[in-house]
Amino acid sequence: MADIVGRRKYLARKRRHRRVRRHISGTPQRPRLNVYRSNRNVFVQVIDDIEGRTLVSCSTIDKDVAPALADKNKVEAAKFVGQKIAERAREAGISTVVFDRGGFKYSGRVAAVAQGAREAGLKL
Repeated sequence: MADIVGRRKYLARKRRHRRVRRHISGTPQRPRLNVYRSNRNVFVQVIDDIEGRTLVSCSTIDKDVAPALADKNKVEAAKFVGQKIAERAREAGISTVVFDRGGFKYSGRVAAVAQGAREAGLKL
């Protein structure tokens, strides 16, 4: 029974993500900041959809990020990942992105990623 509920939740998120993706697309001038949230980790990518490639990425399991997250809770860790992705994007010459929440609610860790990226100077 729990397997059926989990599958239904997964399919509902995928439907929401497809609905959001109809309206947003990453370009070389304004790439897409995609967020994926698992139970334990947050993964963020800046994607150019026209070329179909990831420009920069960051997650809570990156070797240079994970040690700094040892004493943080999941929301604080997500905000830190947002700040790191903004730093990496600016180093790659990206200042403006379009935010893709990945079908997740814009609250908690997803909102924390966006807030951290904004605070580090990325325009969403």
